[in-house]
Amino acid sequence: MSYKIEEVNSCTRKLVFNFDKLDLTEEIKNALAQKRKTVNLKGFRKGKAPLAMVEKIHGPQIENDALNNFIQTQLFEAVQKEDLRVVGYPALEDMKYEPGKSVSFNAKIEIFPTVELKDYSGYKFSKDKVEISDSDLEEVKKNYLNSKAEMKEVEDEKATLEKGQFAVLNFQGEKEDGERPENMKGEEFVLEIGSNQFIPGFEDGMIGMKKGDKKVIELSFPEEYHAEDLKNANVKFDVELLEIKEKVYPELNDELAKEFGYDSVADFETKNKENLVKQRETAVKQKLHQDILEKLVSENSFDIPGALIAQQEKHIKEDVQKTLTQQGFNESMMKDYFTKWKDDLTTKAIFQVRSGLILDTLAKEFNVETTDADFNAKIEDVAKGAGMDVEQVKSFYEADKNMKTNISYAIREEKTFAALCEKVEVVEK
Repeated sequence: MSYKIEEVNSCTRKLVFNFDKLDLTEEIKNALAQKRKTVNLKGFRKGKAPLAMVEKIHGPQIENDALNNFIQTQLFEAVQKEDLRVVGYPALEDMKYEPGKSVSFNAKIEIFPTVELKDYSGYKFSKDKVEISDSDLEEVKKNYLNSKAEMKEVEDEKATLEKGQFAVLNFQGEKEDGERPENMKGEEFVLEIGSNQFIPGFEDGMIGMKKGDKKVIELSFPEEYHAEDLKNANVKFDVELLEIKEKVYPELNDELAKEFGYDSVADFETKNKENLVKQRETAVKQKLHQDILEKLVSENSFDIPGALIAQQEKHIKEDVQKTLTQQGFNESMMKDYFTKWKDDLTTKAIFQVRSGLILDTLAKEFNVETTDADFNAKIEDVAKGAGMDVEQVKSFYEADKNMKTNISYAIREEKTFAALCEKVEVVEK
């Protein structure tokens, strides 16, 4: 054996290679002969250039390629022999090569760690009770009827502005230095109170005003505000409430229910209540799963490969970039964002890697497998939730290998949590 293996930590190994006698002459000679067949040199027909000339021009590169191939072969064979589950790419260090004589090098390799979990049988978790109120169903009705609603002015002169109503207002912002910018001014502006369309504090400051009232609202722009000159800036707004308006919704009847794709009002209420229950159950389950993961991660410390953290950071950053792009962030704003939240992204990536390794360990412990029946059931569930044809959804996932892998992983994760919840105590609150 021409190498020895050293443990750097539980997920890093260093393979130390040393070949006292290494002669690549034959490999280089054969490579030169092959290169001669394809090389084009001025004054010679293809494949007819003198071997010495080919060697003079291409020899160093061919020797370098031969050495690299030798190193990669030795490294691959060692990894196979030691049964190492490699993460990322090996880092080559301390390379020493004497042509025709010897070569030595080190290869630092990150591997998947062996996770040994502490006893979790005594863990206790609570989950919310799934309850759907009449107001929840009313909110769904409003969403459907929104396009049919009429905006009407509140005629009661004594009425005060409330959350959910619409304010028609004039406003003018003033900075600490007395400047009153045009981009902080609005006339007959319609603002839904509670929509969080304006900076924090503005809409709350208007609640309780009556038609015709004037008020000065003092507040600070948030630290993460997109305009650099307004981050953390103290400002005051002169506000005049011109009108109070509210949406008046029509009553849901069978005719409207059919327009929305239901048989009747009763059918509308039954199906939407079922959807609300399912959504709430999903939210409760996700919260429980997050609580379980946080407990497991906090109780189990182990080394994790830097390559896995880097990969996860990349995935998180790509997802955040998509969201920020949709919000109108330009390249400069994104750069500022990622500089500011770099540590938070790393922390999130580390948590996700740790929790993923823990779930993988538990899945193996519980002998969790994802079957075709599981996949088909999941597809049916997705199709039902989206109101699509099952075969159409199935074709979509089966056409994309990555999509199918992701959904299979999600199924495995769900089954692992289900098995784990049988081993710990979960109480409903």
